Amino acid sequence: MNPAPEVHVTPAVIRLEIPAVAEWVAVARLAVSAVASRSHFSVDEIEDIKLAVAESCTNAIQHGAGGQIEIVCEASSDRLQVTVRDRGTGPLLGSVKKEEDRITETGRTEELGVFLIRALMDSVEYTSDPRSGTQLVMTKHVGN
Repeated sequence: MNPAPEVHVTPAVIRLEIPAVAEWVAVARLAVSAVASRSHFSVDEIEDIKLAVAESCTNAIQHGAGGQIEIVCEASSDRLQVTVRDRGTGPLLGSVKKEEDRITETGRTEELGVFLIRALMDSVEYTSDPRSGTQLVMTKHVGN
């Protein structure tokens, strides 16, 4: 029996700009899904990535300054890095420690989207600058 051929994905960078409007989040999800499927992620991993991207775009819409959202996918054979940028100064991701610590008077969890992003992706880095906006870098490794 011959071993399975080793599959390599040529590193690629894909850029997408969408209006900071909820109706365009589905386009970002579909684009990132297509990139992730070329990187040999499982169906479950692709769904996790799509949800993290949707949550980050929704966060950019809610806390951004309008205009455009930039999504950059950097794909390689072992990982996918997705960067979401907007012109706003979104909520501080570092402030989200545990879901139970963030319950409001109405019983809703504040920034549940941020909690989901951290749970779904292998690493999350966040920067916010009043002049340049907010950048969220999410990485998912194949097979994690």
